[in-house]
Amino acid sequence: MEPGVDLGALTAWMDGERLGHGPLTGVERLSGGTQNILLRFERAGRAYVLRRPPPVLRANSNETMRREARALAALAGTAVPHPGLIAACGDDGVLGAAFYLMEPVDGFNAAQGLPMPHAGDAAMRHRMGLAMVEAIAALSGVDYRAVGLEGFGKLDNWLERQVGRWASQLESYAEMPGWTGPDAIPGVAKVARWLEDHRPETFRAGIIHGDFHFGNVLFRRDSGELAAVVDWELCTLGDPLLDLGWLVATWPEGDRPHETDVAVTPWEGFATPDELIAHYAARTGRDLAHFDWFAVLACYKLGIILEGTHARACAGKAPREVGDRLHAHTIYLFERALRRIG
Repeated sequence: MEPGVDLGALTAWMDGERLGHGPLTGVERLSGGTQNILLRFERAGRAYVLRRPPPVLRANSNETMRREARALAALAGTAVPHPGLIAACGDDGVLGAAFYLMEPVDGFNAAQGLPMPHAGDAAMRHRMGLAMVEAIAALSGVDYRAVGLEGFGKLDNWLERQVGRWASQLESYAEMPGWTGPDAIPGVAKVARWLEDHRPETFRAGIIHGDFHFGNVLFRRDSGELAAVVDWELCTLGDPLLDLGWLVATWPEGDRPHETDVAVTPWEGFATPDELIAHYAARTGRDLAHFDWFAVLACYKLGIILEGTHARACAGKAPREVGDRLHAHTIYLFERALRRIG
């Protein structure tokens, strides 16, 4: 019995799915960027990684896991680097939650430190950023209807719904006693107003990863290429330009990362934000006339999401140190948005 995973029940389910035979061996817990459980093991000479929600489920945990599995299944055979889906179980009666099995990925997370040869090769680091852009460029080119993702997200009035959706989220934090409130975030109303006033009239619908940054990609150990994009829990339909906006919003602006950026060192050699944008345009042919809107929306949305942890920390429902750190990140994101809108 692994915490959160009944190995006997998993073995029996795999028997029913005809996924190998005999015992599960080499069982080990993998670290990840979320509270989800990642378990690597082998059976009959084949390696698997199991992913399921944390032991204490959130209201949408099972549905999120089912959506992740559906997204990975849809990406099979595309140019998007992703963990291959082996099998999924949407029934929460087997392990107490929905889960899926995927192929292991041999790669490293740059946010946890650069190994050699990457740490000693500026040209390789430059390639890493371009490879990230190529992944979301490939994702933007996947026909969501052709891969079975019709109805995977609400596309009606997608542009019009964005600001109100996240403004309501921010307002809901007032229920947390002790929260410092929206006035502690610079330019909340100004950024929201700018987004409403400069909203594009139309958009090209596609698949969005939803949380695309250094922490959610694995790089190959021998080059600057991507091994896989991971953590697909926020995947949905909308305008894929939001993924590029999200990448730029979390990408250091200058010669060195800000203390709230996803820290990757050494930073010398990495592409500039302008290079990332130009590379995306060249790979996709998409019109980037309204890119600033998506970059500002990414700052607005991510800042409000991170502020939720700060609000919970103010109410004693999350570690204060974590809440304060994410609040500082929220402030920086809104400062970045304000610089972009002028």
